Amino acid sequence: MDSPRQSKKGNPGNREPKRSQNQSGTPPQKDAYARLLSQHRSSKFSMYLEQYAKESSFPREGPGPSTMLKAQSDKLNIPQRKRDQVPNDFSDSSDFSPSSMKNKGEDSSLSLYMEKLSSRNAQQDCERKLCVADRQRRGQRRDTTTSQDGDIESGEELSSLKPNDSKKHQKQQKKNKDVNRDVASKETDPVIVQPPQSPNKASTNKQEQEKMKKSKKKTPPKHPEEENGRDGMLKYGVDAHVSRPKSPHGKDKLQQPKASSANSPADKSRNKGGRLSKKQVFESYMTLEEVSHGLKRGELIQGQLRINPKKYHEAFIPSPDDARDIFLDGIVVRNRSLNGDIVVVQVLPREQWKVVRSDTDCEGASEPDTQKDNMVRKAQKKTEHPPRPDVTLEDRCSDQDELIKRVQNVNLTHTGEPLEEPSTPPSNGEIIQKTAKVVYIVEKKHSRAVTGFLKFLPDKPFAMFSPVDHRVPRINIPLIDCPEDFTSRPGDYTSTLFICRITNWAADSNFAEGRLAKTLGQAGEIEPETEGILIEYDVDFSEFPEEVLDCLPKALPWTIPPEELSKRRDLRKECIFTIDPATARDLDDALSCKLLPDGNFELGVHIADVSFFVEEGNALDGIASQRATSVYMVQKVIPMLPRLLCEELCSLNPMTDRLTFSVIWKITPEGKILSEWFGRSVIRSCVKLSYDHAQSMIEAPEKMFSAEELPPVDPKYPIDEIHQAVLNLHSIAKNLRSQRFSGGALRLDQLKLSFTLDKETMMPQGCYVYQYRDSNKLVEEFMLLANIATANHIYRKFPELALLRRHPPPKTKMVDELQELCEQLGIDIDLSSAGALHKSLNTTIGNDEYSSARKEVLTHMCSRPMQMALYFCTGVLKDAQLFKHYALNVPLYTHFTSPIRRYADIIVHRLLAYSLNCGSKLGLSTEQVQKQSSHCNDKKTVSKRVQELSSDLFFGVFVKDCGPLDSEAMVMGVLDQSFDVLVLRYGVQKRIYCKSIVGLDSFRHHKVGKKSELTLIWTPEDPETGPIEQVISIFTLVEVQLKADSAPMKYSAMLKRPEENGS
Repeated sequence: MDSPRQSKKGNPGNREPKRSQNQSGTPPQKDAYARLLSQHRSSKFSMYLEQYAKESSFPREGPGPSTMLKAQSDKLNIPQRKRDQVPNDFSDSSDFSPSSMKNKGEDSSLSLYMEKLSSRNAQQDCERKLCVADRQRRGQRRDTTTSQDGDIESGEELSSLKPNDSKKHQKQQKKNKDVNRDVASKETDPVIVQPPQSPNKASTNKQEQEKMKKSKKKTPPKHPEEENGRDGMLKYGVDAHVSRPKSPHGKDKLQQPKASSANSPADKSRNKGGRLSKKQVFESYMTLEEVSHGLKRGELIQGQLRINPKKYHEAFIPSPDDARDIFLDGIVVRNRSLNGDIVVVQVLPREQWKVVRSDTDCEGASEPDTQKDNMVRKAQKKTEHPPRPDVTLEDRCSDQDELIKRVQNVNLTHTGEPLEEPSTPPSNGEIIQKTAKVVYIVEKKHSRAVTGFLKFLPDKPFAMFSPVDHRVPRINIPLIDCPEDFTSRPGDYTSTLFICRITNWAADSNFAEGRLAKTLGQAGEIEPETEGILIEYDVDFSEFPEEVLDCLPKALPWTIPPEELSKRRDLRKECIFTIDPATARDLDDALSCKLLPDGNFELGVHIADVSFFVEEGNALDGIASQRATSVYMVQKVIPMLPRLLCEELCSLNPMTDRLTFSVIWKITPEGKILSEWFGRSVIRSCVKLSYDHAQSMIEAPEKMFSAEELPPVDPKYPIDEIHQAVLNLHSIAKNLRSQRFSGGALRLDQLKLSFTLDKETMMPQGCYVYQYRDSNKLVEEFMLLANIATANHIYRKFPELALLRRHPPPKTKMVDELQELCEQLGIDIDLSSAGALHKSLNTTIGNDEYSSARKEVLTHMCSRPMQMALYFCTGVLKDAQLFKHYALNVPLYTHFTSPIRRYADIIVHRLLAYSLNCGSKLGLSTEQVQKQSSHCNDKKTVSKRVQELSSDLFFGVFVKDCGPLDSEAMVMGVLDQSFDVLVLRYGVQKRIYCKSIVGLDSFRHHKVGKKSELTLIWTPEDPETGPIEQVISIFTLVEVQLKADSAPMKYSAMLKRPEENGS
């Protein structure tokens, strides 16, 4: 920070040489002034002064914001060349490097010298004073930037006041604080770039300045990015990164006194780390009343915040009009909300909307460096003073990204040309994306618990907690929470993983406050890492409390009461069996298929009757509704229900009487349903088949299986009978599946990684891509059939209370862009409907050894526009068209078949039981069912994410223990400095950064329309041969090597040099 500090001293706001000589400790200023004088001797500079003098003699007048800006720049005596770049100075990339800070100081000296030459003009002096008063009336800018740690550092800088003038301005500002409050502007006027105070005024305030200097330290100038408070909009031509939000009532709120004194000495102390007097970093939230009015009027938007894990300064919320996601640029505009939170945002003025160069930009996938370079190049066309892109990128450093934001804003708000209308696409194919800022947090969905590491801070009463997840701020932890010997031996804890809970994040602080919750253990070990994941995602993995266990049957072994048997259809003599993964212990579905004399089949789906054991309203029901789902990790399951139910009393274990809910159809061999029956039943499974067993039976229809080849089978049922039942189910399932897809259904299969574990250590011994085979499809088909049947039944009976599952169609804009990309890639794909997409996915991929890999890549591309399926209550959505399930292409769907692991299914069971007069009325209102549905949605999303993280964790250990691993890979997406690959052998996706490729001489990016390509230039191994060029585009086959990183559990994909003949 030394260079910026020197630069600030060297920005000579001092108008007179005498004063600059008196200033101590400002050698950069003297150097800059000396250089200025030497420049003055050159003939070119003399000509420049003459031209400047001519122009300053004729102030321009004219209507419109741009002419107003020119007029004001004349009042400032800024030459035409500099006049065009005044707004650009606010986002000049030179702000970000010591060398360019130095140059900026020279520019400032030049500007001030120009003013000095003409400051004797009395009229201009008068105008300057008027402008200063104008500026004070509008209140001060608050500026922020992002530090290398990804946290916000506050700074202050008036639009055009030089640093020393800002000191003079502090005193004047203090006097006018009340005026600021009373006359804050309510109009969205174009900003008028304000002049510095005159030299005469500067000299009169000299004593006050000296006082200031003694009492307060200077701070380096920060970069204008945001205007705090709610009393104004973006001023024309100024790179204010965040505007003050307008009140939904149309009246602007007056700025708080603390926020208005943006240049106070106290604030300067705060910016240097002093905590005596704090400056607001984040805006205050709107009131609930303001938010309610704003939402009703459509001035505010509510949505779930999604923060880009690769570029944590970028966040998004869905657009209500199904357009491109709304972009939240930077940490300040997120206003202390975290990933997953439900927030209310205010869309920023059009001048601040984002220019998007590519589709991937809209989701934060583009590379910061090239985006900066491209944007800087465009800015150079509009300014004769090119920004300097010499910025170093460090871990968690977003200085470059802040620069990008500024230059983007320059492009949108420069004054040299008319402002381009955002609604019209730019000529080069760029897109305009709405930007917004958070004004209210509706619900803190994020757990506020994070894993990370402690860092000792000498002479501080707290330690710094650095979360592993960069989307979460750094956190101050009281030393009392830390281990006893942490202060004396902090080095012992550098690799210790802790859990911290955020307790507060004040509006005037860059850092959150928190308490240490637990010491997990050494980073890189599976169990501490797993526990960290569970706590961070708020998964309850505690033991069930006594009041919950008291709800379970006490007399064990438990048997079905005789009075219960009499109420149910007895199916214990039927050939019924389960088909599940080999390791499954919670068996909640079974199948039966009996040939009838007329050639049709009696086909049954039998689901564990969990609602019999989980009574509505008791402690067991309460904890089940809270957990909402079981969470499946690689090495263990976090159950929704106590294991006595999950693995024993409810699980449809073989050769045991179990209570079930059954759906039984009379069905033709072709899959046409002739009749349907729902009811409570009792079954006795004859065998627990794995998918492998069922698959063996399907693949060998003529084979006579021996008892040794299968799990234990109830002797009452011949193996051949079970085998034939599996074959009949398979035949009917194929017909049902064929009908479903010909009727317009869609399935997007994604590769799934599975592991073989050491039974004692539970460490990964091997891994493989899970194969989805006919036996899986068989079970899936009948589960879908049962769910669809149940959905229709409960909706017919309870149109206002049914809990269903809908799947909205994909986002239209993203579908259109994908269609355009596919056309440019030469892929004939039809995205007009789910069925059309499914059909084209299976016909456009070719028929060679890599066709399945191409299908995976294409499937991934098609998955991006897709939305999540959601539980909902039918009484809340009035339009039945919204009930539809897009992928299945059915009007009604629900979840009925997995009540052991999903709470939504338990509610569906209760509704079904009541509709059949074999259960009590559901004790929930429409609103309560909807609330539970939303909670189930959240927990399902969390469960999926935890499962993915667990898989990543184990694969990271596997790469470390068994790597490096070589594999072919197929390119899935191309960005400007990196590309994503699907590693075919392991089914994992990794990003490869061009800058990290060993042996690469250079690379260039080329894009035509939506099609993006990278050309990699490899350094030749033989100096006599030329360099090897390798073109990277979607579907390109490459060789990669997976290698463990230095960070625990992390690994990278390294691109291998191509063979010369294959280049």
